[in-house]
Amino acid sequence: MRIIIGLGNPGPRFAKTRHNFGYWVVDALAASRGVSYSPGKGDYVMGIQEAGDVVLLKPTAFMNESGIPIREAMAFFQTVPEDILVVFDDIDLPLGTLRFRPGGGAGGHKGMSSIIYHLETEDFPRLRVGIATDAPLRPSEQYVLEPFRPRDEAMVSVILSQAVEGINHFLEHGIEDTMARFNMHLTETGEEERKAQLN
Repeated sequence: MRIIIGLGNPGPRFAKTRHNFGYWVVDALAASRGVSYSPGKGDYVMGIQEAGDVVLLKPTAFMNESGIPIREAMAFFQTVPEDILVVFDDIDLPLGTLRFRPGGGAGGHKGMSSIIYHLETEDFPRLRVGIATDAPLRPSEQYVLEPFRPRDEAMVSVILSQAVEGINHFLEHGIEDTMARFNMHLTETGEEERKAQLN
């Protein structure tokens, strides 16, 4: 059993904000796989693949409490940290960047801090999705809770597609091969720059 988890904040007020990129990726993955959500046995919604081997999950708690519903879902599905993939926005990476990792710290992301605290480990796969643009990034609390500008929307669409492709690859081939193939930065012209040295 694999659980793909997208981080975000619930409700229409936050739906289009940059901080919800994790939600967007999992929603795009759900759409591509024909999976719909239903309430979970905790503060989350989930969609289960027909074969029953993949769960798509979105915590419905606020971002800084993400660890509680994720811990509950893992207990319900009897999974271990190595069997999840957490997808979240990263203000320290430029828009157009994907960075798969097998583990690591929170990097200042409050949702990831909550997950690490409640799972009592940093050792779980994650996908960092860059959201930084040439717009003012500080204060970061304001930047992440604003929508992308119209000029950024084409890149958002491209990176969503790439993220879905990367997650599908991860489910088939694991984190190491996915890092080598999908850790990348896409320029505004669409040119792909893979940065394996940063894995």
